[in-house]
Amino acid sequence: MDRNHLERCMDSQAVPSTEVDAPFVSLEAEIPEVLYRGLKDFVGSNPNWDQYQVMSSALAQFLFQNGCSERAVTERYLDDLFSRSQA
Repeated sequence: MDRNHLERCMDSQAVPSTEVDAPFVSLEAEIPEVLYRGLKDFVGSNPNWDQYQVMSSALAQFLFQNGCSERAVTERYLDDLFSRSQA
């Protein structure tokens, strides 16, 4: 898979005009087995989390720390940083 695969996939689909139309996007990714086991162990020992929340939180953290200025990304990052750490 090359770097532009995601853009080609998005261009070939009808993209809703607002976030209200599609608040979630399905994402498929291959990860190393060691990360999968870590994710599985973490979710197993933290009942307040599921695999989708972990991946969403990790993606928001990555984007925020690498300069993304979208308000929704920042809100997700800060929400997870402060509310999840106390759970």
